[in-house]
Amino acid sequence: MTSNRFLKKSFASLSLVSAGALSALVGAQVIPVQLQPQRAIAQAPAAIAQVPALPFNSAGDNFVSAVVEKSGAAVVRINSSRSRVTNSGQRSVQGTGSGFITQSNGLVMTNAHVVEGADRVTVTLRDGREFTGRVMGADRQTDVAIVKIEATNLPTVRLANSDQTRPGEWAIAIGNPLGLDNTVTVGIISATERSGRAIGSSRRVTYIQTDAAINPGNSGGPLLNQRGEVVGMNTAILRGAQGLGFAIPINRAQEVATQLLAQSGTLMSSLK
Repeated sequence: MTSNRFLKKSFASLSLVSAGALSALVGAQVIPVQLQPQRAIAQAPAAIAQVPALPFNSAGDNFVSAVVEKSGAAVVRINSSRSRVTNSGQRSVQGTGSGFITQSNGLVMTNAHVVEGADRVTVTLRDGREFTGRVMGADRQTDVAIVKIEATNLPTVRLANSDQTRPGEWAIAIGNPLGLDNTVTVGIISATERSGRAIGSSRRVTYIQTDAAINPGNSGGPLLNQRGEVVGMNTAILRGAQGLGFAIPINRAQEVATQLLAQSGTLMSSLK
């Protein structure tokens, strides 16, 4: 798991969004937490924002439901455990993140910080099936990893050309924030080619920015367009802000994944 570092700004800092990982980028891997009741605080009435109606398809369903039906089964939960030596002895640290199946023979793409240093990785499908995962490779510099599970005929996602993604397009995130499996959020692409330096990241990636809600546990999950194609891999949020989430463009993630698989000796023609 990546080391924690925070970039102090006048308004926020960046964090990776995996449960169990907090760093300059708030990682999306999440360690399960117990929700605590909050004391009610009197506040002035909030202004109500006008939200545009979602477009509907010919069957009368909105496109978000259609995307979830098309691609949601290929989004998985990834649980990882790693041993740590402390002053009181050795203990196991648990973490939870997300991922998505890119090949029907069991190749899963996720964030490196979700599985890095893990002694055990478990992949759970939406239908409840659970598999032991093997990390085929992980690149800390780009935060991309590939996990293999032994299965066939699995549902898969379709990858988009993220170079064609434009600000203002719809964005749909599916993942397991705070251990809440198969959570769907929707927003827009807020910006593309957001440099790591601009958001306090030292990783060699330019990010897609979105206002679709992303929280710890979303790390490694897909950011999809309105056609249900993956445009990015959710990886970070700006701490202390709302609507500032970041995803690794899928073209970059696919490029790194291909290199990782080549290094591992796995033969493949394409991640698609």
